[in-house]
Amino acid sequence: MNQLTVIGLGAADFEQMQMGVYKKLKAAKKLYVRTEDHPVLQDLREEGVEFTSFDEIYIKHGAFGPVYEEIAERLIEEVAKEEIMYAVPGHPLVAEQTVQHLIEADRQGRIRLVIEGGQSFLDPIFGALKIDPIEGFQLLDGTIMSMHDINMRQHILIAQVYDSFSASEVKLTLMEKYRDDYPVTIVTAAGSSQEQLRTVPLYELDQAAEINNLTTVYVPPVQSNEEALRDWVTFRQIIAKLRGPNGCPWDQKQTHESLKKYLLEETHEFLAAVDAEDDFAMVDELGDVLLQVFLHAQIGEDNGYFTLEEVLAAISEKMIRRHPHVFGDVSVDGADEVVANWEAIKKDEKGHDVDEPLLTPEYRPASSLLTSFNYQKKAATVGFDWPNVEEAWEKFAEEWQEFREEIQNGTATSRLDEFGDVLFTLVNLARFYKISPEEAMLHANEKFARRFNYVEQQVKLSGKAFSNFTLQQLDAFWDEAKRIEKGE
Repeated sequence: MNQLTVIGLGAADFEQMQMGVYKKLKAAKKLYVRTEDHPVLQDLREEGVEFTSFDEIYIKHGAFGPVYEEIAERLIEEVAKEEIMYAVPGHPLVAEQTVQHLIEADRQGRIRLVIEGGQSFLDPIFGALKIDPIEGFQLLDGTIMSMHDINMRQHILIAQVYDSFSASEVKLTLMEKYRDDYPVTIVTAAGSSQEQLRTVPLYELDQAAEINNLTTVYVPPVQSNEEALRDWVTFRQIIAKLRGPNGCPWDQKQTHESLKKYLLEETHEFLAAVDAEDDFAMVDELGDVLLQVFLHAQIGEDNGYFTLEEVLAAISEKMIRRHPHVFGDVSVDGADEVVANWEAIKKDEKGHDVDEPLLTPEYRPASSLLTSFNYQKKAATVGFDWPNVEEAWEKFAEEWQEFREEIQNGTATSRLDEFGDVLFTLVNLARFYKISPEEAMLHANEKFARRFNYVEQQVKLSGKAFSNFTLQQLDAFWDEAKRIEKGE
């Protein structure tokens, strides 16, 4: 089997090339290069070194992935005929996808691969920027990077930023986390006589004239939490500080039990924002819900019981486990089958205790409406349910009549009992029509509060007291509030 040797051309110009690399390039019988667009190749040509480039493949494809795959396959075809050398910019093992394809082919036994040296662009970059990589750095590919890849507290080097379009894509990605005028440095031809460094505000990144295939973008680490408000680490540090020795006295004394009511309140406020279709309010209220989650996680960590990482691991494992139709090879036919699978997997996870009553796990101490809904839904899973909604309506009419009779002739206890039955049958009707009774009640309360606030405002504007108005007059204000809501 012939040998395919990969060698690095270095990151800079001809004067910076390593002598050993130079000698091997001169001695190569058959030399291929990924691209002619490198500062040393013109000098090598003048010295009589002949080579074949793959630049024409870039024109064929609209993305880099297929380009790199085709180059690798062409090389595999050629090495089957004779031994060849393949030269790439920088070092073969730094930001060189074609070499990764060749390594995989070597693992499969398709080729015999040898990787020689070459100076990567990292050393001259660190020298040009005067930064120490031991402080922590990331090397990202500008063509595929995501905001989720970014660690704002490390030095970030972004390669594959070769023109204004790729620079624009990188800029937009960075703006998802950094402020628009955050300083970034454009490094071109680091370590060569053509080296240039230019620091610009982030929003000007794609307007720099010197961007080319020798360009690397450097993003310095943030120096304060205020510069990283869109980073999860920042929020976690804020919560830890609030709970810490020099933090907030109120946050320090909170417990899981004391925070329960706030989690309920914030959840209800978010639901109200959803009902109002107010995106800005949803952002604000979701933040408040997230605050409660992080506070509970921090309390767990402070007490030595669990950490936020354990919370994340638990929910991630659960989502993967309960979605085998997404993360596995299970097939489902529609949302109903997804729910059925979910319940079956959930039952297997918790095990089946034959001695435990079926409804016990469905009790919700914070909401009688939700408990009622859960009880009826669980009972329906074993066939204890009305066969159709008409019979549910008949049951409601029956319970309503019994309640009216108790109002006329019953006691306080019997009235309470019959009214509970009425509510229970209403929850059952809600279940048939796929209405959340909890959400419906929240909506009704919010609507009442909103309209009554309008009534109260009108009373105040009159300069009089509530006692000066008849019920009919107050009801007129109420009707006016309804017309305003409907835009009449």
